[in-house]
This record gives sequence, structure tokens and C-alpha cells, in this order.
Amino acid sequence: MKYLIYPLIIFILNIEALHAKSMLIPMDNSQKDHLKSYGIVYNYLKSGQNEIKWCLNYMGGSFLLNFDTNLYAKIIGQGITCSILSDQETNLLVNELKLPEINSEVVVLNKFARIALYSPTSASPWDDAVSLALRYAEIPFEIIYDQDILNGRLIEFDWIHLHHEDFTGQMGKMYTQKDQSWYQNQLNEDRSVAKSNGFSKVSQLKNKITLALKSFIIGGGYLFAMCTATDTFDISLATTDLDIVESSLDGDPISNNVNNSLKYQETLAFTNFNIFTNPRVNEFSDIDASPNFSPRKIQEEFDYFELNDFSSKNDLIPTMLNQNHEKIIHGFMGQTTSFLTSKIKPNIIILAENQKLEEVKYLYGTAGKGFFCFLGGHDPEDYQHFVNEEHTDLGLHKNSPGYRLILNNILFPSAQKKKQKT
Repeated sequence: MKYLIYPLIIFILNIEALHAKSMLIPMDNSQKDHLKSYGIVYNYLKSGQNEIKWCLNYMGGSFLLNFDTNLYAKIIGQGITCSILSDQETNLLVNELKLPEINSEVVVLNKFARIALYSPTSASPWDDAVSLALRYAEIPFEIIYDQDILNGRLIEFDWIHLHHEDFTGQMGKMYTQKDQSWYQNQLNEDRSVAKSNGFSKVSQLKNKITLALKSFIIGGGYLFAMCTATDTFDISLATTDLDIVESSLDGDPISNNVNNSLKYQETLAFTNFNIFTNPRVNEFSDIDASPNFSPRKIQEEFDYFELNDFSSKNDLIPTMLNQNHEKIIHGFMGQTTSFLTSKIKPNIIILAENQKLEEVKYLYGTAGKGFFCFLGGHDPEDYQHFVNEEHTDLGLHKNSPGYRLILNNILFPSAQKKKQKT
């Protein structure tokens, strides 16, 4: 008799599936693999299948997909938690989430973003948190760099992530690494691209790239940046037509009265900052709330930031970007760790912060028709990352709340959006 039990269970499940409307992928603490779940959603959209419902503020930002036998088998096969809902259960859930008195919303995802990662060819594939997240979640992307942008390739993409790049053209002021092969390879690559395109130095090339990326956003693109690609991006925009690179590095002197000549009106997120022109100071400006030349203000075990709450019906975009199963997240450092609150423009939406330290970890803003998000720090699961350190194995961090913030940004362009009130 025992040999009949398992076929009977399978038969019953198949009968239930015939009447099922949806598959629910929960994203709360019941989920066994949060990060793989994003890959399932992205690739379902990419395959041209039916739309997906993103249930904001319900079970950590869960997903509703139309039932498909093969997809369900793949979801279960990848170790992702998933349940089957009947037609009646699905309708009751969606209607409840749309009630005006409940801080939840159902967002329709109906397209996929064409993804580019801005990164030098010399970079290691494990040296960037976004590439780690995309590879683990099995989300396809293409790597591009300066020459691709100069060739006009940004129009091929909807979403771009900026590698932890130094857009001031000073190689992160990491001159102690000058004997390392990765440093020399990137330096040679940058100088070669600059020279072949008529730029006398790398700083001029990088400024051209930031201007192109800003135009990409204004035209309707989505930009996500981490670590040094956040503050150096705005520094480059503020110093167009200025020389902020010391003569020992580029052969000519810096401009006079640099900090009195900064064009804050050209920047995306930051204002009223001062830049550090001393090449021996391993920091770019006073934007970074945790400058590299001084110890972190707080010990690692107490270093946390908090996601801010938003009205899902009135502030849809910030709500999407903050979907998570954790509200308080352990901090992580980078060459740019976080942003001083006083240096952030008033129109910027602060997504996550440590108010006690007066620092912002995660922010969002708009420019023209497009959007940008900046997240401070290097790797959400590596508190203090060092050059040539062993890379993070996301198979050991399947439920990382920090990495979820990255992957929220991947799905953000897929949503049908309505104007927010904030």
C-alpha cells in the first residue's frame, strides 16, 4: 500500500494545479532563497510571458505569477519557497492589498530591463557586488566601459550599474597599489582609451563619460551606483572645465580656487561639498560620512542602518526600492561608505540612513525622465573589503537583505509606475 502513497500525492497536486491561478513567491523570512527569486522573476519577464504582480509590503514584497507547471518545477528545483493559490485566493489577496486603509500595493511588472555593468576589462568578476548578485540570480547582463559609451552604446540599455569607479580620473587615489597588476592594467586601459579619443588625460575622459551617463538618465535611463561611483560621479559633474588632479599625477597644476568654483547645479545628489585635492589623502571630498583617513565612528557589531517607511500607494517608487524582509540592516564599508546628511540635495529621497550618525546609506532621485540610486559601501556581506580578498560566496548568503536592495533596483524599471506624491 505504501507504494501508492507518493503517486497519489502527485496526482492530487496536479489536480489542484489545474484549478490554480497563481504561484506566490513569499519574500519574508519564510523564503529559503531571496536572491534566486529575483532571477526567476526577471527571466520570466524576459521570456515574454504574462505579467507579474509585485505585492509591496506583503510578506516582504512577494511575487504573484500565473501558474505554469514547468516554471513551478524550476522554482522548487532551485530551492525557492513557493506556494500555489487558487483563483479565489488570488483575487481575495489582490483586492485586500489594494484597500486604501492598508499600506500595501500591487504593482504590475510587464517588461524587463536591458542591463549593462560599467566595468573595466581588468576588473575581477567577483570584485563588484552587483555582478555577484546578477550572476548568482542568473540574470543576464553585458559589461561595457568607456569606449562603448563613447561609441554611443548606452541607447542599447535601460539600466546601468557603475562599477566602483573613480570618475575624477585619479584611480581611487590608491597609489599604494601601483605595483599591483590590476592597478596597472586599468591605468593602461584608461590612458589608452583617453589617448585614442583625443583626451590629454584620464580625468577629461571620465568627465566626458559622466556627462554621457547624466544624459542617459535625463533621457529616461536608470542608473545604480555603489561605493566610489557615487560621490566621484557628482564631483566630476561639478568640476567640468576645472582641473582637480594634482600636477604630480597629470603633469599640470590644479585650477585656482577649486572649492569656490564647484558647479553644484550640475550634480545629481550632492551639494555644498568641498573636494580634497591632496593626492596623499585617500578621500575625494567631505561627502563621505566615514572618510578613509579616520576610523569608523562606530564599531562593526553596532554598525546598522534603517530602511525608511513610505506610503506604498503615494510613494510607489521608494516603496519598491525598499522592499525587504529586514528593516534594520547591518552596515558595510567601502572607499565611500555613506553620505553626510548635510551634503544631500533637498529634493533627494533618503531611502535608508543612520540618523544617530547623521549619515545616509541609500538614496534615490530623478533627473529628466530617468532615475538614479546611490548605495554607499562595497559589499553588503563583507564588512570591510580589501583588494585581492577572497570574493563573497552568495550561496552562503541566499537571504542577504543588503543584496536585496541591489536586486530591487533590477526590477524597478519593469514596473508600471504612477506619479508619486513625495
